[in-house]
Amino acid sequence: MNREISLIGIGQTKFGEWWERSLRDLLAEAILKTLDSSPCTPLDIDAVIVANMLGEWTDDQAHLGALTASLLPHHPPALRVEAACASGSVALYTACALLESQRAQTVLVVGAEKMTNASGDAIQVALMGAADSEHDQPCGLTFAGIFALIAQRYLHDYGLTREDLSIVSAVHHRNAKGNPFAQFRQEITVEAVSESPLVADPLRLLDCSPVSDGAAACILSTKFKSPLRIRASQVSTDTLSLTERTEITSFQSTKAAVERAFAEAEITRDDVRALETHDCFSIAALVNLEDLGFAEPGRGIEIYKKIFEEDEYPFFLNRSGGLKACGHPVAATGVKQVLDVAKELQTAKLRFGLAHNIGGAGATCGMHILEYTNA
Repeated sequence: MNREISLIGIGQTKFGEWWERSLRDLLAEAILKTLDSSPCTPLDIDAVIVANMLGEWTDDQAHLGALTASLLPHHPPALRVEAACASGSVALYTACALLESQRAQTVLVVGAEKMTNASGDAIQVALMGAADSEHDQPCGLTFAGIFALIAQRYLHDYGLTREDLSIVSAVHHRNAKGNPFAQFRQEITVEAVSESPLVADPLRLLDCSPVSDGAAACILSTKFKSPLRIRASQVSTDTLSLTERTEITSFQSTKAAVERAFAEAEITRDDVRALETHDCFSIAALVNLEDLGFAEPGRGIEIYKKIFEEDEYPFFLNRSGGLKACGHPVAATGVKQVLDVAKELQTAKLRFGLAHNIGGAGATCGMHILEYTNA
């Protein structure tokens, strides 16, 4: 970072199925809560960055930049960004770029999605817009199918069992019990995950993050100060389709983004004490840990087993419940992860935390490192 960027306000809706609420309603709630938590007024907002993937599909609503800016009294300049499930982190990256370039001093970032307006089948079709329309869609793949291919190869290469994979979801659901914003706050057993309905072999229903509604927002500023700071903001990309990659059990975009983030923040992995990763499916959680460098290939499950069996954390890992239990309103997730890391750092008086957000099957990766200077 060439300028000191403070996180001065955070707010979100509860994630879940909000049948009676519109996308505008969710945006407004998250923004109001964020402004209430910050030292600035609405008129201090110089720009707005809105993350959204599915507005046209689920709400017949595009042009969300102008819609969101209209919720503020002075209608500041606003942009909508889209990078599939990484839209939230790309919105944060865009805000940091505006702040570093001094085009703005205080920026509101909000990610929102209203997914329950469409049927399950329609949502699966819409989400496949994050994949390759020529290489992936014609054969009937869904994202559950894509990650099932990854899981099959991973389990074959590293000898994991179905029960091993189930531990991941069990840990995340246990974590979500203490998160008032989580969609699912009840524990589930390893057996329940393994026996849940098959979606795409070997992935079962409880391996998959849910369809969710929700919004999350934050305010970043170089003008107003806070003990919470953005130390690194990075985005990396890869091919859309797995068919164009040399391996499918690792995401090169994650590896590239995290190395650049550590270099920008001038810290190492040993400094990170809170970590929120993009566990859209249970297999992704293991791949993410390994790509981020916190476990060797094939050994991410050892961290989850230690947490599950001994309730011992080498670092705070998806303490929010992750996407699996917290919910996954796709464009809100990347912003929500930064909020979760910020809260974990403040609550436990930890200095550094990392938020990892991917779009598609790792085609886009957003990485943010936060510092809590009062730790």
